[in-house]
Amino acid sequence: MDIPPQTRDAVGDGDGGGNVMADLKLLNVGVIGTGWVGGIRANACARNPLVDQLHIAEIDPRRQDEIAAETDPTSITDDWQTLIDDPAIDLIVIAMTPETARFPIVMAALEAGKHVFVEKPIAPSIAEAEQAYALAASKDLKISIGYSRRFDPRYVYVRKALMDGAIGEPVTCLISRHSTRELGEKITGRSKMSPTSIGGVHDLDFILWCLQPRKPVRVYSQQAGKLFSQKSDTPDHQWVMVTMDDGTTITVGIGWILPAGYPNFVQAWIEVVGTEGALTIDDTHKEVQFNTVNDGIRYPMSSMPGEAVDHVFAGAMYDETKHFLEAVAYNRPAMVTPDEAIQVMELYNAADLSAERGEPVLLPRNDATTG
Repeated sequence: MDIPPQTRDAVGDGDGGGNVMADLKLLNVGVIGTGWVGGIRANACARNPLVDQLHIAEIDPRRQDEIAAETDPTSITDDWQTLIDDPAIDLIVIAMTPETARFPIVMAALEAGKHVFVEKPIAPSIAEAEQAYALAASKDLKISIGYSRRFDPRYVYVRKALMDGAIGEPVTCLISRHSTRELGEKITGRSKMSPTSIGGVHDLDFILWCLQPRKPVRVYSQQAGKLFSQKSDTPDHQWVMVTMDDGTTITVGIGWILPAGYPNFVQAWIEVVGTEGALTIDDTHKEVQFNTVNDGIRYPMSSMPGEAVDHVFAGAMYDETKHFLEAVAYNRPAMVTPDEAIQVMELYNAADLSAERGEPVLLPRNDATTG
């Protein structure tokens, strides 16, 4: 049996004819929040051979019943502190809402000596995010953020083309992403975060990842609000224009007021133009059309996180969860580094500040809340 070096180091080389997996400690995982996204994470953990026990914290009784039927967890509770206090749990996945309440759970999990995978944002401010990363490093724990575009093969192909020089030097990149107002209602109802800081972070992370080692140096952003602004301070849409240190330009637009369609439908269009070629991704999710008399045309498998289809999941979050489990089990690096995560935070903070001031903001800069 040919075992990859990184696996052999973790589980033993099999000398003596024994089970090569005998030295591998299976993981006990706790998932806090099992709604739309957390449910995908919980199912990915339940089906992964590296996971021994799955523990769930979910406050909605009806959802408790649903996720219990899907994953057959070792335990289920409505109190997330129960999972933190359990010394047998090795890894915590944090996916509960509202997003602004996640940071205390992150810190509690790290203090308890548990590896952490958390949906963005990791913290309300850069200073707090740095505090979490420092605590994880001091305890030799892995911590990562859910930036699932890195696990979509089409998006990864863009990075590979850029890294290989297949389209020459990048000149300009465009990402336009829109979701339905159904999703917008959910998000704006639980958080006052901007479209960029709650949704656009996925695209900012993706394109910065593709353009490494280039760094952003200037940001200009504008927001538009004609629908949600009637009853809240949340804009409908936000454009972010970024200049990199080599002159490459990035334009990212994120909005959440498309007319109602398939639940949580999201469409995106991506263009990357270089000196020797160009790449275009049609991520509008219209390749599968389901047309009925009652509902008209709908687009299954069109939500950004992914959807269950019998025994498979249509989306990148399933593979992303698998990656973090393997990072912990085999002591491999997690995909999203602290420096990358902080850079994305700096960028969306600068974008929000630019929209507020109506002028460009230079990078690098500190979190706007600290000065």
